[in-house]
Parts: sequence; structure tokens; C-alpha cells
Amino acid sequence: MVNCGLVTEKNEPVPLKSISVEVRVQDHVATVSSTLQYVNEEERPLEALFVFPLPADAAVCHFSAKIGEQEIVAEVQERETARDRYDDAVSSGQQAFLLEESEESPDVFRLSVGCLSPGQSAAVTIIYVTELAVQADHSLRFCLPAVLNPRYTPAGSAAGIVSEISSGCGSVPYTLTLSVHVSSPKPISKLESSCTLDPLVFLHSDHTQATVNLSPGHMFDKDVELFVYYQDTHQPSAIVEAGVTTAPSGSLMRDPVVMISLYPEFPEKMTQGEFIFVMDRSGSMDYTKIESAKDTLLLLLKSLPMGCYFNIYGFGSRFESFYPKSVEYNQKTMDQALKRVKEMKADLGGTEILQPLKHIYSRPCYPDHPKQLFIFTDGEVCNTKEVLDLVKHHAHSHRCFSFGIGEGASTALITGMAREGSGHAQFITGTDRMQPKVMQSLRFALQPAVVNISVNWTLPDGITVDTLSPPINVLYQGQRSLIYAQLKGKSSGGSEGTVTVKYSLKDQPVTNQLHFCLKPTEETGLAIHQLAARTLIRSLEQKERDGAAKSIRSRIVELSVQAGVSSVHTAFIAINKDCRQTVKGPLLQRRVPTHGIANGALPALCRLSVSRPLRGMAYGDMYGQPPDQCGRSLPAPRSAQPQALEHAKPKFKSIQSKKSLLGRLRQSLFKNHDSQKFIQSERKDAQNSQNGYLYSTLSVNNRASYSSRSRLRTDEPTRYCRDPILASHQASSLDKQRDPLLQLVSLQKASGCWELDATLADVFGKTEDELTNQKPAQVDGSVWATLLALIWLYGCKIEQQVEWQFVAMKAASWIGSQKVGDLSQCVCVGNVLLGCHVTKQTLGI
Repeated sequence: MVNCGLVTEKNEPVPLKSISVEVRVQDHVATVSSTLQYVNEEERPLEALFVFPLPADAAVCHFSAKIGEQEIVAEVQERETARDRYDDAVSSGQQAFLLEESEESPDVFRLSVGCLSPGQSAAVTIIYVTELAVQADHSLRFCLPAVLNPRYTPAGSAAGIVSEISSGCGSVPYTLTLSVHVSSPKPISKLESSCTLDPLVFLHSDHTQATVNLSPGHMFDKDVELFVYYQDTHQPSAIVEAGVTTAPSGSLMRDPVVMISLYPEFPEKMTQGEFIFVMDRSGSMDYTKIESAKDTLLLLLKSLPMGCYFNIYGFGSRFESFYPKSVEYNQKTMDQALKRVKEMKADLGGTEILQPLKHIYSRPCYPDHPKQLFIFTDGEVCNTKEVLDLVKHHAHSHRCFSFGIGEGASTALITGMAREGSGHAQFITGTDRMQPKVMQSLRFALQPAVVNISVNWTLPDGITVDTLSPPINVLYQGQRSLIYAQLKGKSSGGSEGTVTVKYSLKDQPVTNQLHFCLKPTEETGLAIHQLAARTLIRSLEQKERDGAAKSIRSRIVELSVQAGVSSVHTAFIAINKDCRQTVKGPLLQRRVPTHGIANGALPALCRLSVSRPLRGMAYGDMYGQPPDQCGRSLPAPRSAQPQALEHAKPKFKSIQSKKSLLGRLRQSLFKNHDSQKFIQSERKDAQNSQNGYLYSTLSVNNRASYSSRSRLRTDEPTRYCRDPILASHQASSLDKQRDPLLQLVSLQKASGCWELDATLADVFGKTEDELTNQKPAQVDGSVWATLLALIWLYGCKIEQQVEWQFVAMKAASWIGSQKVGDLSQCVCVGNVLLGCHVTKQTLGI
């Protein structure tokens, strides 16, 4: 048997042996320390390359390597300088480590481990800090993804680090341990996970500190998700962190920094708008995902208020829309849309989101109907920053709500679109239901826009404030907003500060205030400073992309080096100058077997470099193409074939050149992309989806880095089956019995009412005659049917209220418009008929 991915000459998996992750959660900030243990089992020196994701908003603040008893701590340097130093060190036989951020997407990092001697081990530690996102149930979510997917690169586009990402196959040859320590001023209610955990251990009687570990035997088949629940989560708070006394005077790292967490509370009122639903219909949106998406669209369409406008887009390698422009929401247009939703398939090829967004933004807005985008995707793209720049450019005319479907969706893309579009981001993974998270975002979208937001500080004499966060341009009821600020100077006596947030809601002024102590908090280390530096760096990077002065780059580098936090223009570099061994011949690259598991700890791609001559080597071996089942190398990309190498000769004067092959091929190797292969694959996908039946099977040959599908589970590549019996069996095993709640919702009219018929009675487990015979004389059939639907929702589906809340609001509003008088007796009769105990006040009528 031949292992897929990176193997040694003895057909043995290469060097990553174990991963250890320690997570310290302090209130809503997590510090994550990941240690990766490598062993060189080759008989020659090796160089390995690993590409892995981090949370989009993470601040990488430490990188070190321990070889034997010697620890080498990396320092942040300007990117090209760090690369040159790394190449020089490796080619001269020194051990070197380089950690750099992708220029295309801020949630992808590349780690180069250079020149490990035969038999030598190295432990690489990466530490980052990140804010934990608030979920719909008020928990805080931490995620260690189990999948890193191939990122779709549109034909003709260049891609750097993100184009190196590839899915592996088979079992991974390393282990994972995960320990979590949680502390907070507020008591910890509970901690839940998608994976098996050891029992939660509270360290104090007040439940403000606790620890928990991942149970042994994790199979890397799903994300490790942790949900932390605190009491009184929605209380505003402030953390003041002391600076470093040795840092330069007046610098960010020298002065105290404050992090303000705000949770604005104001009455919720529904507003009209133009709702545009943008659905990923690429090949990776398999049966389960596309069916869940269709159910979600049903809920969304039924929940929209009368008088709004809407449209639905589907996108892949191309895009299409239900209507040339958004149409008014009424019974006719809703029925038309629902009919087309039922016919939706995952049949549009790859994942190219830029063009449909450009088309949407080119459409004029309807007066007094602000545009609200809902974007659903399970894929990842290489042009993340270009997409985010487009959303930001149109931020004044819309709000963007984004949804990442499945494990591995790009946090940079999903959170970035929501951030730049003043919306809200959600991730649907594992067994999560899509509907409740989407309906929470609809609740935000239906809130009137908060405008004229201002933040003012009141501080003691002698202290001034420098706000580091971008201006707040969006507030949602009950959602957290963060402000980072640098406190300068010394107080002449006062020990308390005040931050005041003012805004207008429906032309009414609102004021929120928070008083906080200026004394620095203990035990936070420099996490708040590092997150503040990350926030400021991201703002400066955006200004640079917008064409700001060239001095912005030097400011980014200066701040990154000073704070020890990564940026697009810097990299972490560590060199062990005590170890030196002459390297003869270039270093070669191959792939490592992995499930693509990573979030700062779990690498998705490894390429081993073994010192041996270039002559006689297959192009597939040289360019990291995995062997097929017979052990043969797969064809190299066209740009890697002889004519491409001949064209590159001026850059490669000699294989004995001072630079390592990794350095010399850095640009050409990492930016190769066979566009024709993409086009052919997409055409084949489209043809197969029309002529065949979709099913999944394991295939070791499906490992192309540039798949036409936006993402694939690494152990379940998509294939098409022409056997209708097999396909029918597989479809029936996936097609669960239809949810009665969705059946009920599907029967509601656009106005909010239901009709009294046999289909509705079937949802309640009754006959039409049973419903009709019990109808009070004072109401007609539609009022009675709508009242029964409300009683059933509140009496039988209260645990799913977040999904049907707007359906019920429309129904109650419709009943109120019918002016039927007191319905107390009708509610009593309905309770008896359906076996419920719901009051008229509960129904909102």
C-alpha cells in the first residue's frame, strides 16, 4: 500500500508527531498556545512547510522553537528581510523557522521549518489571542476546525499562500491534546462542546474559574467547538491593562490600554427593507446542505413583512437571480419564489462570489427600503481581500449578514463581509441547525438602523485617550461592541473614567454610559495590548489597500515589530546559529498526510524538503504532486513543465545558488494555477450533475489542490453515480421525515394567515372535520386556522421559537387586523382541541 500525501523514501509518513493546545479563556478573550512536535526520521536534513488557518481576528503574538534543551524565540521583522534571513540560514545549514501571514487572506498562515538534522526533533509553539464571538444563545464560541479546505481561485487569478492549501486523505499520523482554563468575574454557568470532554472541574466555590480537557481518542472528524456560558453575559464591562515599562515612552506598548465591551439595549421595532438572499450553489453544497438551505429560505420568505422588496441569487462559477431586480413581497411573488427554491440544486460549479456582489451593488436602492444582504457559503475564495474591499466600498448603502456553512468556512471571508457591511456573522457547523442562527440575523436586519453613533470619554485631569478601534458604525440590540483605547498621561487624583455612547434610533436620541476603574486588571498579561495592536494594524492595512500614503506601510511594520504581533508586511523569524551543516543540492517538496486540521495548531499542508539532486526527478515529485495508487507521480501543472522552467532560467543561475530552492521557487511555485483544468472540471461537474445521481465515496485519487468545488470533506470527495437504485437508496437515507414546523410554515400566506383545510389539520394530527366542527361561530375559517396555528406553535414548538418568531408576529398582526373582538373563548376551545395550555396574552393577540 502506498500512503497518499508526503511519504519518505521508505513510504512512511513524515514528521509531525503530536499537537498540544492550551486555551486560557479570560472573560471573552482567549489566549491559545499550540505546540507542534516534529521528528526528522529521514537520513538527511529536511525542510517542511505547513499551511494552516487561524481565526480572522486573531493576533499572533509569540512563536518559538525548542530543539533538545535549547529554545529559540522568534522576533518580528519586515517580511522580505525575514524571508531573506530564513533562506540564507537554511542554505548555510542553520536551523531556521519562519511564520508569515497570507497576503490574500488574514486567516491563513505559513510555517516553514528549515534544516532539521536526521533523527532530530523540534517543538514549535505558536501563541495567539482572539476575541470569542457571542452566539444566539448568549454563549461564547471557541473553535478548533477539523477541516481546511481548498480555496477556490477564479480562472486567471493569481494566488499565493492560499493556493498551497490542499486536502489530504486517510488517517493522520499525529495526536491531539487540548486543555481549557476558563476564568471570569462573572460565574461560569456551564461549558458545552461538540466533542467528548472530561468532566468540568470548578476551581473555586463561586464558579469563577474552571478547567476541562478534551477526552482521549479524538478522531479529527469534526470541529472541536467549545461554548462558554456565563451568568449576566450582557453586562457592559471594561478591562484596563498595564503597559510594559521597558517599551519606548509614548508608545502603545508602554501606556495602559482599555477594552470596553458594550451591550446596547433598546426596544425592537420592525422596519421595511430590500432583502437579497445570496445562496452558494457550488458543487460542494451537497444534498444535506442544499436541503437545509432551502428550508431556511422557506422560513425567511415566510417571515418577511408585507411591503418589503426581495430577490434571491444563486452563485458558483456563474450566478443567476430569480428576478432581474428586487420585487415587492406579496402572495404572488412569494409563491413564485418558493416554487423556484424547491427546484434549487448545487449545480453551479466553483465558488466565485465577487461577480454576483458587483451585480447586486450595481442595482439602484429603493427609497426608504435599506438593502439587506444575506450571504450563505460553505466555500473559501482566494480573493478574500478583494471581496471585502468591495463590501466596504458599498457599506453606506446596505448591511451584510454572512453565514459560513460547514466545517472549514473561511473566518476571514465570513466575519469580514459582516464587519465591512455593518452586519452580523454566523457559522453553522456539525449538527447545528441553520434556521435559528439565520432567524437571529433576520431579527437584526429588521431592526431600524442606528445612526449618528458617537463615543465620548470623561477622564481625570492629566489623562487623555487615543481610540484605536475604527469608529462604530453599527449597533444591534443585545449584541456586543468592542472599543480599544490607549490611555496617555498620569492622573492628578481621580481613579475612575466614563465612556458615553450616544446614537439615534428612529429619530430618538439614546445615551448609554459605563463607569470603569482606571487601575490595571491583574493577570491579563499583554493580551489586551496585542488585540488593540491587531485592531489598529487591520485598520492601517485597510487604509493602505484604499490607496493611502506609502508611509502607512512603515507605520504597520513599526507597530507590528513593537507589539510583537503579525501583519501582512512582517513575519516571525527564528534562527539557531549554533547548529550548522552544509546542505548540498536543492531542497525538494512533497505533501504530508493530514485531515487538514488546524486553527493555529493543526496544519493542513506539509511539504518535506529532502536534500538530493534535481537531476532524474519526476516533475510531479518536484512540484509536490501526490503519487497515485500505483506510486506514480501525478502530472505537474503546466507552468511547472519544462518550458516553464526554461523561461525561469534567468532566476535560477545554478542549483548551487546561495538561496534554498524554497526561496528561489517561492513565487513561481506558490502562484501556479492550471486554469484550464478548472474549466474542464467545472464543465464535467455540470454535465455529471445533470446526467447522474449524486453520492459520496472514498477515492485516494481526488486530491487536486485546485478543485472546481469550493470545499470537500477530505474523506468524502464528491462523485456521481449513474445507478438510479443506489442513488435512490442513498437519497432516502439522507432525506429525513419533513419537519412538522416547516410544514406549518410552508402553509402560511404572505399576509400571515392560514387557511382551514386538510393539509393544516394533518400537521396537528387531526382531520379537517375535527377542526371545522370545533370552530366557534364568531370567527371565520381563516381566523380559526390562524389561531390554531399560533396555539400549536406556542404549545408544541416553544423550544424553537427563535425560528418561528416572525411567522407568529405576522399571524398575530393579521388576526388583530380582522377586528373579531374578544378571542378568549376561541383560545380555550383551541387549547382543548390541540391539547395545549396557552393564554391569549402569550399569543400576542
